[in-house]
Amino acid sequence: MYEIETLFSDSSQARDRRLLWDRWLANGLHDRTTLSDAISSAAARDPQNTIVMHSIERPGTIRLDRLYRESEALARALSHKGLGPGDVVAVQLPNWVETLVTYAALSRIGAIFVPIVHIYGPRETNWILEASGARAFFCPDRWGKIDYRQRLAQMKVSRELDVIMVGKELPEGVSSWAELSTTSAEGAPFPLPCADDPVLIVYTSGTTSEPKGVIHTHRSLLAELRHMPHLPMGGSHVVSLQPWPAGHIGGLCAILGPIVTGCHCILMDRWDANDAATLVEKHRVTVLCGTPFHVSAMLDLKEAGDPRLESVAEVMCGGAGVPPELIERCDASGWLAMRAYGSTEHPTASAGTREMTLSSRVRSDGTACASTEIRIVREDGSDAGVGEPGEVWLRGPEQFLGYTNPELNRDAFAPDGWFRTGDVGILAVDGGLTITDRIKDVIIRGGENLSSLEIEDLVQRHDAVAEAAAIGMSDDRYGERVCIFILPVRGGRAPGVEELVAFFQGLGVAKQKTPERVIEVDELPRTPAGKVKKDILRQRLAELDGRT
Repeated sequence: MYEIETLFSDSSQARDRRLLWDRWLANGLHDRTTLSDAISSAAARDPQNTIVMHSIERPGTIRLDRLYRESEALARALSHKGLGPGDVVAVQLPNWVETLVTYAALSRIGAIFVPIVHIYGPRETNWILEASGARAFFCPDRWGKIDYRQRLAQMKVSRELDVIMVGKELPEGVSSWAELSTTSAEGAPFPLPCADDPVLIVYTSGTTSEPKGVIHTHRSLLAELRHMPHLPMGGSHVVSLQPWPAGHIGGLCAILGPIVTGCHCILMDRWDANDAATLVEKHRVTVLCGTPFHVSAMLDLKEAGDPRLESVAEVMCGGAGVPPELIERCDASGWLAMRAYGSTEHPTASAGTREMTLSSRVRSDGTACASTEIRIVREDGSDAGVGEPGEVWLRGPEQFLGYTNPELNRDAFAPDGWFRTGDVGILAVDGGLTITDRIKDVIIRGGENLSSLEIEDLVQRHDAVAEAAAIGMSDDRYGERVCIFILPVRGGRAPGVEELVAFFQGLGVAKQKTPERVIEVDELPRTPAGKVKKDILRQRLAELDGRT
């Protein structure tokens, strides 16, 4: 369904990417192992390794030997329903045992699973279901205050899908996950998947209002799982607390990581700092992971003398801009903290190491991971010098196959297979990478990429808004929050934050996309071509906040 030769309409780009993938295979950076192979091997090698899912609704644990058995049973049932190789299946579930079993079962039958962040509203979810061509959809009956049965009724595409629901309150026509997973389905053995096959599509926001489908094969996904610096191979001594949602690339790697690495993971389906501290104490967690928001919350407890955090030795922080002072605070509290940089397309490109000095860990996002290559490139395509800013280009075995839309691949890849990230960074003499800016018009709030254009389009649906421009405003906890500049309709006033909150709720949009600051303007600064000059808006915001 998705191959290099079909994803790249430019023959030279296709050739360059194929040569890279063949080289990674020849050099042992890729192999012929599939995710289902890895699960089978882990069940035999490390059967007692237990993954913990902390949840109010569905707390649970699962050993790797049980994961193998239950995913095989669910795979047979899904195959009996007619799902098989190349079929796309969307999964909008929190960090629950059922989620991991579902991922494993789908990989076993050769299907392509599409994780969707569980808090996404019906509008975003419906778009992803349509864009991906999903044949089936896994979701809960409810989670917290969210009633997914009501959301299903708001999504037109769900009527055409085979919906499989986790829970007891099922609407008519929906299959029960529990009944399906315990069904004894007989039949011919289903074909084994191939390592070159796509196993995963994650939709991520970019410079346009439409998310981009990022394709990972078994080869690229397993390369990432083997090379994660905070969950090292053979890391049976590592106990990690992971706050990332299952539909996020970070959460996906966290929930699958123990299968490959042998590390022990505790995952949360909703963030609560007090619950996290209790989990740290109960499971003797050694490594904390998360965005600045998560880390700063735990650090507040540590600095207040909370004894539950004594087992923590290291912190890996990323997913958003990491304030240097956060790393310094961690160090002063006795935690070895490191920054990391990556994306859905290239999950872990760089990360700090234990050998780096505090100064290096504070100022940089680490050095290139595993076999990743990093270039800093000027606008003319030449390599920038040490300390000179330029666009970050990446190559490495963890890198995605390509976008589902071939037109996006044409602009995203440079000659020789380099991926153009759209981020601006500098390289130091010691190889440390520091991300300084973004070419892409993206706001990163709490590790989630939010499209400015999508937010602007939503705000401009409000009757009182003539024009709008969204930018990220710096925030110590979330990295960034959404700030919206609004030109109101003639004779009117701009809606306030509370009014926009209610408006976005009415549109069924995820809460994190709602503007948290509104600045009314008489006009928006524009280039001669009509593009809003957001550098001027950022400067204006800085002046208002007294940061100039």
